[in-house]
Amino acid sequence: MADILRTALYLFISVFVILNYGLLLNGLVRKIVARAHGRVGPPIWQPWLDILKTYAKRSAISHGVMFFLGPIFRLAGGLGTYLFIPAIYGSVMFANLSFSGDLLLVMYFIFFGQLGMALGAGEGGHPNSAIAVGRGLSQMTSFELPFALSVIALAIQYHSLSITEIVAAQQGGILNWTIFTNPLATFAGLFALLGMNMHSPFDIVLAPQEVPIGPPTEMQSSFLGILQTNRAIFLSAKLVLFMNLYLGGATNIFAMMLKTFMLYMLSVVVGVSFPRFRTEQSIRFFLGVPTLLGLAAVIIFML
Repeated sequence: MADILRTALYLFISVFVILNYGLLLNGLVRKIVARAHGRVGPPIWQPWLDILKTYAKRSAISHGVMFFLGPIFRLAGGLGTYLFIPAIYGSVMFANLSFSGDLLLVMYFIFFGQLGMALGAGEGGHPNSAIAVGRGLSQMTSFELPFALSVIALAIQYHSLSITEIVAAQQGGILNWTIFTNPLATFAGLFALLGMNMHSPFDIVLAPQEVPIGPPTEMQSSFLGILQTNRAIFLSAKLVLFMNLYLGGATNIFAMMLKTFMLYMLSVVVGVSFPRFRTEQSIRFFLGVPTLLGLAAVIIFML
């Protein structure tokens, strides 16, 4: 019982830290993007205020059971993705439940949250929700292909699907990181990360000025609060996952924050530099060079 309580406490601390880190990233990036556009932008602490405000409100809107479950499934996907990843290699507190799952389980949770949100938004009464769901699922299918090929290449390279073992194999120096030992798989994965983060030119789901807010169009009050909470957790979870797979993981919290921040800035820089793709342009992009890079990585390591 003592071990169970200790594990639960560590998980609570880990989720609390990653939630606030994700909110900090969102606040910083909104300020950076505003400066790039020549605006002042909201304060860095605005994401915390938004969450408190939305959780304090109540809504009488209902479109059925799945409408309520959509945000719950989305949050479950974000939490599941993070909880089975070692946030800090060698740390007892931030190891999470990485000993209980592998990379395939984490990929399942990534899909689970997005599919759950699609079902919930699809039951809403606003046409923009259904439009954005169709766009989002199309783009998700296209960027998951190069990511899956990248994962297959890593499994062949490291002879394991355990994220902890993949991180352990990259210890001993920067030249052991996957970005240097398997650059093709790394770049295929990083291209997929651009789609997962959904910054411009891949923000076809939220589609600013066209399909406002996308799937969460009718999600308000506490429903929107759950989605905002998941946005912070899921963002951080994806960054930690890619850090573990391609950048050697992190042995302390400062290394984790530095590496994940640099990964996120990759999406931000691309986002402020390029206009948004249309749906077919985004799909064509991911099925082009990123997929070819993933295929090449798999073939090279098979040979």
